[in-house]
Amino acid sequence: MGDKSESIKEDEIAKLLDFFTKNVYRAKDGSSFCEGIERKCQALFARDYQFTVIHNGNGELCSHYPTKLIIQEYETSGQEIHQKGVVEPIYDIAKLRDLMFRSRLARCRGRFVVPVILIDGKHICRSATLAGGPEIYGRNSLSYIFSGGSSAAPDEYSEGADVPNTSTNDWPLIDTVRAADITLLNTLSVTHICDLMLENKKVKFGLNVSSSEKIDKLRRYDDFCLISTPYPGCEFFKDYRDNGFNAKGITFDWTQQFVDASLSIPNSVVSGTTIDWHMYRHWDLIKITQNYLKLLLSIIVRNNAGLLIHCISGWDRTPMYISLLRVSLWADGKVNASLSAIEILYLTLSYDWLLFGHNLSDRLSKGEDIIFFCFNFLRHITSAEFSVIRPHRTSQNSHEPAQFSDQDTSSCTAQDALRNSSPSSLQREQVDRSSGNIQCNSRSLGPDSVFLPDANTADVAVADLLHLGLEEATPPSVCGRSDVHEGHSPRKQKLEEVSNLFRKIYSSVVRGRDYADSGGGGITNVLDSISSKIGFKNL
Repeated sequence: MGDKSESIKEDEIAKLLDFFTKNVYRAKDGSSFCEGIERKCQALFARDYQFTVIHNGNGELCSHYPTKLIIQEYETSGQEIHQKGVVEPIYDIAKLRDLMFRSRLARCRGRFVVPVILIDGKHICRSATLAGGPEIYGRNSLSYIFSGGSSAAPDEYSEGADVPNTSTNDWPLIDTVRAADITLLNTLSVTHICDLMLENKKVKFGLNVSSSEKIDKLRRYDDFCLISTPYPGCEFFKDYRDNGFNAKGITFDWTQQFVDASLSIPNSVVSGTTIDWHMYRHWDLIKITQNYLKLLLSIIVRNNAGLLIHCISGWDRTPMYISLLRVSLWADGKVNASLSAIEILYLTLSYDWLLFGHNLSDRLSKGEDIIFFCFNFLRHITSAEFSVIRPHRTSQNSHEPAQFSDQDTSSCTAQDALRNSSPSSLQREQVDRSSGNIQCNSRSLGPDSVFLPDANTADVAVADLLHLGLEEATPPSVCGRSDVHEGHSPRKQKLEEVSNLFRKIYSSVVRGRDYADSGGGGITNVLDSISSKIGFKNL
């Protein structure tokens, strides 16, 4: 499937980023440059996995997904799988592609569930949130008009899905497409769904333009562990830029009217961490990103099934966490293990960000530097606290699942930690961790008061990107000193190398360009913006 001697050069990433800052990927464009990127991605995946490809030529499945969706089936690195001849594929690709086609109306902008990371036989998937009735019926109607009378919706319920009786439902098409969506999730063995939305449903111009699994009226998704982890949208990252690309102390304003989703985590998932989740509204951008990442890692480690991560459209917050997971697990040698730092950087930039529709040009024009935050943030997850690899323990504890804490105490004693902790962090509420509870009964941690940071913004020149974020790049441990015991561990070295490479190349590409507030005007852009946000653009 690929040449194992394939290597990536810095100038290739520079060209990738240069293209990325000027173009929004669309499958139907069919540019030779993007075709070359997809070939390189396949070659990099082939180093460690046997995979099959689902074709999305011209975007018939989704216009802002890769033309070749890579479905990883087996891990091959360090194994002799290639010497044993052809291995039987896990999936019937024709049926899987048909299921993706049938389920695409169920999610916003047609961004259906796709597996993108394979670890220990488990899929980590991505998608958009559930589409609301207006979008589902609107897209189906437009498809009917422009395809000469052919509906985009499946003709019948997907086989194997438990569909409620539609006699009490005024929106029967929603039953049909969500049944197909559930069948796709079951096919990929997904049991946990992590929702990053700040809202229960997205409302634009008084119209419900999206929904979510957690508020499905007919409770179709009750068989899944639904995890609501509200996380600031890409607009919040303008505050990060205005603060000199320093995430330290920047706190989201949870009192905003549109924020109606609360943190809600099933007891069975909470037990995998020692984090005080009641404090989530007090966390700054660094802490909330760290703790949500630990939660995702805990789910991956402790469960034998797949995980779905999504925000609203699935092209800002979703790729950020997919990218952080891929690089963090790579640093542990758990995914894409044979790749070098520059190769994993190329793979995640191209596959996780560009080819799944992130609009870097638009984000830069608005100063919403979520992609820069993502790769600079790698410096905050270098410690063993974020590793899924645990050192050997005593015989009685050797099989205990990893526990993820909200503090990095690997380099200090308990007395040091207590001495340097704030009073509020010591006044912890007891979290219910009933040992026998395996049900996914979500517990909502209600709204807390909000501590807003002092106004302290800085106008930073884009040309200085190489030096941005360094002030918060290497945080002290809870002891108030550097993590001296960690030293330069392989994990730390690998993550810092990826971060430094990105910062260096990103700086060279964007230097001298004035992106902030450079977006065009006119009625066309206004209409494009409205149609894009509602979800009827690029059908």
